[in-house]
Amino acid sequence: MKVKADRDESSPYAAMLAAQDELGITALHIKLRATGGNKTKTPGPGAQSALRALARSGMKIGRIEDVTPIPTDSTRRKGGRRGRRL
Repeated sequence: MKVKADRDESSPYAAMLAAQDELGITALHIKLRATGGNKTKTPGPGAQSALRALARSGMKIGRIEDVTPIPTDSTRRKGGRRGRRL
């Protein structure tokens, strides 16, 4: 029992705490991924706060790698020929 609320039992945070106790995990390599393709290629606002929370919790961060899929020959973006009209 790592967290107080039952709904938080299946959260990534609880899994991280359990892994720290069981395996003694102290360091991580992190892979960031945005939507990519013909959508946005920058990670969302939660990515930076998640990294900061991991660093603040005492985890040593080894490598941060961006694995966003980048198209070599993209399909058409949505919005039509004249673009998105407001």
